[in-house]
Amino acid sequence: MAEFVDLNALLAHGRVADAALAWRAGRSLDFSWFALTAAAWRDAFAGVAGERVALYFEDSAEFAAALFGAWHAGKQAVLPADVLPDTRHRLRTLVAAVAGDFPVDAALPRLHAGALVNATAPWTMLDPGAIAVHVFTSGSTGAPTLIAKTIAQLYAETRALDAAFAARIGRGCVHASVTHQHLYGLAFRLLWPLAAGRPFAATRLQFPEDLAAALAATPDAVLITSPAQLKRLPEQIDWARARSHLSAVFSSGGPLSETALPLCARVLGRVPIEIYGSSETGAVAWRERRAALDAPWQPLPGLELRIAEQQMELRAPWIAGSDWQRSADRVAARDGGFDLLGRGDRIVKIEEKRVSLQGIEHTLAASGLVAEVRALVLSGERERIGVVVVPSEAGWQRHDREGRRALANALRNLLVGTLETVVLPRHWRFPWALPTNATGKTSEAALSRLFDPRRPHARLLEHGADAATLRIEVAASSPFFDGHFAGAPILPGVTQIDWVIRFARELFALPAEFARIEHLKFHDWIGAGTEITLTLERAGADGIGFRIASAERAHASGRVRFAVAP
Repeated sequence: MAEFVDLNALLAHGRVADAALAWRAGRSLDFSWFALTAAAWRDAFAGVAGERVALYFEDSAEFAAALFGAWHAGKQAVLPADVLPDTRHRLRTLVAAVAGDFPVDAALPRLHAGALVNATAPWTMLDPGAIAVHVFTSGSTGAPTLIAKTIAQLYAETRALDAAFAARIGRGCVHASVTHQHLYGLAFRLLWPLAAGRPFAATRLQFPEDLAAALAATPDAVLITSPAQLKRLPEQIDWARARSHLSAVFSSGGPLSETALPLCARVLGRVPIEIYGSSETGAVAWRERRAALDAPWQPLPGLELRIAEQQMELRAPWIAGSDWQRSADRVAARDGGFDLLGRGDRIVKIEEKRVSLQGIEHTLAASGLVAEVRALVLSGERERIGVVVVPSEAGWQRHDREGRRALANALRNLLVGTLETVVLPRHWRFPWALPTNATGKTSEAALSRLFDPRRPHARLLEHGADAATLRIEVAASSPFFDGHFAGAPILPGVTQIDWVIRFARELFALPAEFARIEHLKFHDWIGAGTEITLTLERAGADGIGFRIASAERAHASGRVRFAVAP
C-alpha cells in the first residue's frame, strides 16, 4: 500500500517514478509525468506578477499538475465553477492570468505549460499556512464571494476522509461524474487519491453508458458522484460487470431521495456513502442508508460539533479559523450524529448546483422591467426554480406589446451567464401585486399558489373600488381540459365560476363563505387558446357580478353571493 503523504510534501517527498497517478484514455500517467508536467506549469506561473491565477480544466490530471505547479510558483489558485461570461468578467478583477479551457478573452491573459526552463530545479516543501485555493460561494448575501482554503486545511480534510473510509475501499481507480472545480470534487476526486497514492481517472464520466463501461474495465473501482446522476441511472444498460468491480460510491450535493436508494442498490449493487458539507466547511459528515432509511449523519473524524436550538456549530482542522462556525442548515441531534431539518438561508440546491435566490432577485430587479420580484423553489418530482415578477411600467408595456412569454424570455436571458443552464428558471408568473397576508407579509406558500396550474395567467387591466377587468389566457395546457373533451376541448362551466371566485377574492374584500350563484347564464363555449375578458362588479357588500367575453362573443354572466362563516 502506498504511503499517505502530506500535500505540502507530495512533490518534495516524491513517489517512485512509475507509480500510477492517473488514467487517461486507457493509458497510465505515472508520477514522473506528474512531476515533469507540474514543473512546466511552475515555470509558466513563475512569470506572473500577481498572486492569484484562475484554473479551469476538464482533464483532472492536467488540472492536478497545473494546481501543484501554481502552488510551487507561490500562486493561489482561483477555481471558477464555469467559464460563463459573467464568471470571466468577475475574474478580471481577481486574477492576474488564467490557465486551462478558457475561451479567448483579451482581458484575461491565458498561460500554457511550455518547454521546461528549470527542469532540474528541486522541489521544496510548501508552506502549510499558505492559501492554496479560492472557490466561489454565494454566501448568505446572494453576492458571489471567495472562500479561501490553505494547504494545511486541504490536507487535514484528506486525512479525515482517509481515516473514515480507507478501510472500506480498494486500491482501484477513482472515477467521477462530478467536476474537480468545487471542493467536493477537488477533495474526493483529486486530493485524497493524490495523498493516498490511489490512481484517478482524468476524464469525467457524464453519461451512464460511459460510467458503466469505465467501471466494468476497472476492478476495485471507486465512484465519486452526486444525486443528480444516481437518481437517473438507466436500468436497461448492462451493469453486471460494473457492479462486480465497484468497491464504493460517494455522493454529495444534496440528500439522495428514498426512491433513488433502491435504484442504486439494483443498478450498482450498493447504496452510496452520502457526504454532507459546504464550500465554507468542506466535508463534515456522512451516512450510509441501508436497512435504516433515516440513518443520522455521522461527523467525520476530527470534527467537533455542538447543537443548540436547531443550530449546528462546527470546528475542525480543515475549517477556517479557530472559532465555531455556524451551519446554515437546521438540525436535530440523534444517536451521536444529527438529522437535517432544512436550510435556514436563501441558498438552495437545484440539480446539486448552489443557487442564490437573492442573487436572482437582485439581477432581475436591476433590469428596469421589474417592480417587485421573488424567487422560490417549486416542489414536485423534480425541484425547480419559480420566479414571481410584478412588472414595472416598462415591463407591463413589453408584456402587452410582445406577450407574456416574450417578457419571461427577456428576464431569463438576463440570468444567462450568471447561472448554469440546468438551473435557469423556466417557470414565471406576472401578478399585478405580490400576494400578502393580513399582516402585509408575502409568504412562500402564497407565492407557490400562483404556480397552481388551475390558476390561469391573468393581466389586470382596470381595478377600482367596485369594479375590475382582467384579461385571461385560457391555455391549452390547463388541467381543466382533461377529459372535457377529447379532440374538442371545452372549458367547463364550473371552472369559469372557480376563476370568478378566485380573482374576486384576490381583488376585493369579501365574506369568507360561498353562498350561492344567481342569474347564471352560459351563452357560448370557451375553447383552448381563447383569450377572454373577465369583468367583475361589486353587487352590495356580499356579492360580485361577472361577465366573461372574448373578442367575438359573450360566454357567461351571473352573480356570486358570499356569506359570513358561522
